[in-house]
Amino acid sequence: MKNHKVYEADDKMISLIRDNYNVLQSLGCFGINLGFGDKTVNETCCDNGVDTYTFLAVVNYTINGYYNADDADRLSIPTLLHYLQACHVYYLDYQLPSIRRELQESINEEDGVGHLIMKFYDEYSREIRKHMKYEERMLFPYVNSLLANEVPGDYDIETFSKKHGQTDQKLKELKNIILKYLPGDPQRNNKLTATLYGIYNNEEWLNLHASVEDNIFVPAIRKLEQRLRKDSVTKNISTMVFPRQGDVGEQLSDREKDVVVALVQGMSNKQIAEHLYISVNTVITHRRNIARKLQIHSSAGLTIYAIVNGLVDISSVKL
Repeated sequence: MKNHKVYEADDKMISLIRDNYNVLQSLGCFGINLGFGDKTVNETCCDNGVDTYTFLAVVNYTINGYYNADDADRLSIPTLLHYLQACHVYYLDYQLPSIRRELQESINEEDGVGHLIMKFYDEYSREIRKHMKYEERMLFPYVNSLLANEVPGDYDIETFSKKHGQTDQKLKELKNIILKYLPGDPQRNNKLTATLYGIYNNEEWLNLHASVEDNIFVPAIRKLEQRLRKDSVTKNISTMVFPRQGDVGEQLSDREKDVVVALVQGMSNKQIAEHLYISVNTVITHRRNIARKLQIHSSAGLTIYAIVNGLVDISSVKL
């Protein structure tokens, strides 16, 4: 029966585990050690260097399906990334080999069906390993690049999302084969039943893992991408509008600002010369100095500069 309680930072960690023992698997993946006594969720997370909000977001989602997507910005991407990477280690290095050993002990491989079941399981293992290794090779390094404020141009979270399909179909088929076709063996039946129960739990865990990736991780990375791209655009505009760091000391003179305003208003060199009572050659010199100081060479760039720096009102500019 699904637990509909939404756990909070002040709840006792022992109460959360007592109500939902399946969370034990998540503790290790988050890097939370046992022996937390009567400490709260927040105290336990802090002791283990885990972001409390991210821990509760994943735990509440896996327990009762609750997650507020509007709070995605509050997630700790490093904590979430560490959790997913540790899940892979747990599944590939422990869960898959463990189930295989139990399966071997539960069936007779000399029997034709038993041999095919082991072959079927090994095919499933290769498929799931290939799927997770792809994430480790492509997705996780990409996210680390984003965390370093780099946006690689050859990959994005949408590419991953489109490739992130179901990987548990073979596991479902394996269960059905064991239930329907494996010859009965009274001596192995209890062991086989226990193994089958473990396969069911394994399937549920894998589905929840994929769901966390799809509904928590992917949206969070999508927001991170959007924020970094927006920052990149802002940085490019700022670089275009404002002088380079090395040119901070070279500010426009009042006469150069007058020339900028005239250019924004669409005047030609001759019209500027007449307007400011200077020669055309002087106008050209001013324009050359303006371009050097601002590193702006287009009318659009000068217009943005003039608006941002209050030289002209945007309402007076023909856009």
